[in-house]
Amino acid sequence: MGRRSFFLIGFAALFFIVVGCTGPSRLEKDFGNSVNLAISNQILDPEAGKNIEPVSGLDGEAAQATLEKYRKDFEKPPAPVPYTLTIGTGGNK
Repeated sequence: MGRRSFFLIGFAALFFIVVGCTGPSRLEKDFGNSVNLAISNQILDPEAGKNIEPVSGLDGEAAQATLEKYRKDFEKPPAPVPYTLTIGTGGNK
C-alpha cells in the first residue's frame, strides 16, 4: 500500500509540474489591453494629426483682449478667508 500511494503522489506532483509549465495563460495574453483600450477611447479625433491646414479662430484684437483679461484675473490677490475661532465659550457657568 505504501508503494502504491508513493507512486500516486509522485504521479500527481509530476502532473502538476508539467501543467504548470505550459504556455502563457489567458491573463498573460490579455495583459495591458485594458490600459490601451482606455487610452484609445480618450482620443477624440485620431485623424487630427494629419490635418495640416491653419486653424481659424479669434482675430488678433479679440485674442489680445481675452489674453489681457485672463492675465488680470491672476493679478488680484485672493480674498482672505474669514474664520472665527471660539474656545471655551460653550457653556454658562
